Amino acid sequence: MRTNDLLARLPKVDLHLHLDGSVKPETILELALEQGIKLPVYDTDGLIPHMRVTDNCGSLIEYLGKFDFTTRFLQTGTALERVAYEVVEQSVEHNCRYVEVRFAPQLHRNAGLTLEETFHHVIEGLKRAQRDYGTRFGVIAICMRNHPCEDNLEVIEAAAAFVGKGVVAVDLAGDEASYPPEFFREVFARSHILGIPVTIHAGEAAGAVNVYEAVTHLGATRIGHGVRLRENAAILAMIKDRRIPLEMCPISNIQTKAVASWDVYPIREYMDQGLIVTINTDNPSVSGTNITNEYRALADRFAFTTPELVKLIMNGVEAAFMDESDKVMFRQEMEAELNSLGVYN
Repeated sequence: MRTNDLLARLPKVDLHLHLDGSVKPETILELALEQGIKLPVYDTDGLIPHMRVTDNCGSLIEYLGKFDFTTRFLQTGTALERVAYEVVEQSVEHNCRYVEVRFAPQLHRNAGLTLEETFHHVIEGLKRAQRDYGTRFGVIAICMRNHPCEDNLEVIEAAAAFVGKGVVAVDLAGDEASYPPEFFREVFARSHILGIPVTIHAGEAAGAVNVYEAVTHLGATRIGHGVRLRENAAILAMIKDRRIPLEMCPISNIQTKAVASWDVYPIREYMDQGLIVTINTDNPSVSGTNITNEYRALADRFAFTTPELVKLIMNGVEAAFMDESDKVMFRQEMEAELNSLGVYN
């Protein structure tokens, strides 16, 4: 079997996948017409530059600017449900068996939706996709770094009502360099009182100390990105010892300049040091990627072998925010499918 064929056929998981970074240009066009929102152009190819970065993207801030465009169209329950469904639909094309879709509820309330309604519609879209495609899902609710504490606490409280009904964790995202994690201790203290697992974007646009803070004071049991972890050997050792998985997103990590180039991307180094690394897409539409493409980048640029790619996939299975009984079943399903391809032993 040719490598590209195998990469496409491997069953995969995607643990770091943003709803508003996964909207198809044709969906934007249709939603704009339905909602009466003016567009800069009215063809799908012409919309792509408004919602996708190029290789010349200069920073995380520039990257995040693309969301100002896409979120305008995601202010109704119908739109949220449709895009959630399509996230799974696109993932299924790349043999993704489990997705954790994250979104920031407060960013979808400009037309009057309540927080509870945003959760309801995203979960309904994902449930419908699961019925149609069989792909399991979890929802991660994002608190935004530039939002007031009160808004973020509202997200935590609303998320708690949907734990066991689709929500699996809460997150912190946005401009990491301007809003370090220590600003949010009160917010995530509430998540622990309510028993909601935590993942935090950290070590992407700022240094390893943010990873330390996210784990030790915000209680993160997974880290989004963590690319700059290697800047501090002691903190890296702590992450290894505590077995904190990293949600790495290779193509977006290059685009946001979390690292300068592929030549210094630390994934091989992290694997060799025994860190738990998972591979994810981050924002398929904004980055112009998909989960197969992420694995292809590792095979092509770092000569990752098939067993190494399988290890990364199974790391994702183990790191999933999933009930242990469900995970046992899912693990068996993934192992059986990998076995059928002759790549698991």
